Amino acid sequence: MGHDGGMMEDGMMGMMGGWMLLWILVGIALLVVAVLAAVRLVRHHTPTQPDASPSAQELLRRRYAAGEIQREEYLRAQRDLSGG
Repeated sequence: MGHDGGMMEDGMMGMMGGWMLLWILVGIALLVVAVLAAVRLVRHHTPTQPDASPSAQELLRRRYAAGEIQREEYLRAQRDLSGG
């Protein structure tokens, strides 16, 4: 009879170990989901970098604003860039 009691205890311990393993796996899965959500959130709210090289129109505007070129040259270059 003592032998049957031992088997019952082994079965209970095995079942408890199974539940512990299940909860550990659930915890790891939740942690992975939280990390992935955080990464996605950060990427979504991070402003994108503007183009490293400004457009020709932008360069022209900057040169005119800085006084590097006169109005007539600015207007002519603007027409040339727009194709007209």
